[in-house]
Amino acid sequence: MYKILVSDKLGQEGLDVLDAAADFSYDLLLKKSDEELIAVLPEYDGWIVRSGTRPSAEMIKAGTKLKAIGRAGIGVDNIDVEAATQNGVVVMNTPGANSMATAEQALTLMLAVSRHTAHAHASVGRGEWERAAFTGQELYNKTLGVIGFGKIGRLVAARAQAFGMTVVAYDPYVSEEDGRALNVTLVDLDDLYAQSDYITLHTAVTEETANMLNADAFAQMKDGVIIVNAARGKLIDEQALLDALESGKVAGAGLDVYQQEPPSADNPLLGHSKVTHVPHLGASSREAQTNVSVQIAEQLIDALRDDDIRNAVNVPFDSSSGFATIRPYLNLAEKLGQLQFHIATDKIERIEIDVFGEQVAGLVRPIAASILKGMISPLVDGEVNYVNAPILANQLGIKVAQVRGLSGVDYPNTIACRIHYGAPEPHTITGTVIGGKYPRIVKMSRYLVEGTPEGVVLLLRNTDVPGVVGQIGTLLAAYNINIAEWRMGRSAAGGEALCFINLDSLPPAPLIQAIEMIPAVTKAKVVML
Repeated sequence: MYKILVSDKLGQEGLDVLDAAADFSYDLLLKKSDEELIAVLPEYDGWIVRSGTRPSAEMIKAGTKLKAIGRAGIGVDNIDVEAATQNGVVVMNTPGANSMATAEQALTLMLAVSRHTAHAHASVGRGEWERAAFTGQELYNKTLGVIGFGKIGRLVAARAQAFGMTVVAYDPYVSEEDGRALNVTLVDLDDLYAQSDYITLHTAVTEETANMLNADAFAQMKDGVIIVNAARGKLIDEQALLDALESGKVAGAGLDVYQQEPPSADNPLLGHSKVTHVPHLGASSREAQTNVSVQIAEQLIDALRDDDIRNAVNVPFDSSSGFATIRPYLNLAEKLGQLQFHIATDKIERIEIDVFGEQVAGLVRPIAASILKGMISPLVDGEVNYVNAPILANQLGIKVAQVRGLSGVDYPNTIACRIHYGAPEPHTITGTVIGGKYPRIVKMSRYLVEGTPEGVVLLLRNTDVPGVVGQIGTLLAAYNINIAEWRMGRSAAGGEALCFINLDSLPPAPLIQAIEMIPAVTKAKVVML
C-alpha cells in the first residue's frame, strides 16, 4: 500500500483519483508547520504540494521512504529540487494542465491595463464619473513581444493575433521555423524590447532569467510600453519597474505574480495608479484546478507503481512522453550495468557508452543513468534510481564518457558499455532489444552470444573442446538445477569460449566449485539479473 501526503488544498477530483486506486491511501494535512511535516514525512511514499508548501532539504531528507514529489502546477521553485535529486526523489509538475487559464489571465491583464479597468471600477465605486481620466488604448495594430514561446506563450500569441496584434517572440530553444508556422517572428531579446508595444512573460526562473526585466532592459524598450507578468515574479526587478513607471518609460503593468508572495504591505507597486495587480490567479480557474489535481494524482500513482514517469523535472531525459517506448532500452542498460559490476574484479574507474540506431540515438543520458543505476546499486545504502545515479557515481569517482564504435555488431539498435578497472584490458558488453520488448546480450568482450539478461545466469569461460557441455550438464542435473537457455560464443574452433547459461534456480556454492574443477573451465560465476 502506497501512502501519499497532501499538504496543500487539492481539487476533489484529484482526491477522487487517489481514492479509486486500491493500492493507495492519502492523508490531507493542511497548513502544517515545517516541523509538523518533518515529523510525519517518514511515513509517506509520495507527496503532493502546491505553492503553499515549500519542501526544503531538511524536509526531503526526513522523508526516508519518499520516492516522488508532485507539484500541482507548473512552477517548482518552492521545492528544493537539488536536495530531491541528491536523495533520489523524483519531482514532477503539471505543465499544460493550467496553460489555458494562465494564457487567458495574461490577455485579461493586457486588456485591463490598456483600458484602466480596475482603476475605473474603483472610481465609479467611489461615486465618481471620470471618463476622460481613463482613456485607454486598443490592442489592435500593436506589437506584442512574448518572452518564452512554450505552450502558454503560443496560446497567448494565438489569442493576441485574434485581436489584430503582430506577435514577436524570444525563446532560444525554439526554431524560427516553429515561429513561422504560427505566424510569429522569433527575434533576439534586444529586438523584442525595441519593437514591442506590449511585453508578456512566459518563461521559467533560472540564473539567466532572474530579474531579466531590469533597468538595462527597460532602457531598451519603447516609451509607453505595457508589461504583463503572469509567469513568475522573480523575472522582474520590481524597483526597476517602479522607476520605469515613474519616468513614463512603462505606461502600465499587469502583475499576477511578485518577487515575494504575498507581497509585503509596503511594496510600492501595490496601489500604484499604473499597476493592475491580482493575487496570483493565473491557474485559478475551475477547469485548471480540476486539471492539475487529476493530472498530478495520476502521475504520482504511475510513478510510484513504476509504470511511467511523466513531467519529471529532475530525471536525465524528456519524461513528458514516450516513456513506454524507451523503457525497454533503459531496462537493458540497467542489466548491462549489473553484469559489468559482477564481472569487474576491481573498482570501476571509468565507463564508456555507445548507442547506435534510430531508437536509441537521443538516449545517451538516460542510458548512462540506467547503466550507473545497475552498476552502483550494490555499492551504496539506500535506493539508486534514474534521478540520483549520476550524482552517486560521481561521488564514487566513476567517470562517464560517450565513445563511438564500441558495439561491433550488426543489430538495428544497440547499447554498448565498456568498463575500465584493474584488469589489463577493459571489458565491453553490448545489448539490444528484440522487437522493441525483449532485451538480449549480444556480445561480451569478443564473444558473440544472444543471452537473456534475466534471473539466474551462470557465466563460464572455458576451452572449446568436446565434452564440456556434457560435463556441466551432468553436474547441474546432479544438483537438480534446470537449464532454461544455453548460449555460447567462441573465438575459434578449439579456442576460448564463453557460455551464457540461464538457470531456473540458484546453484549452490559446492556446484560452482565442482564446475570450476572441470579441466576445460577457466572461470565460473553466477549473477542475479
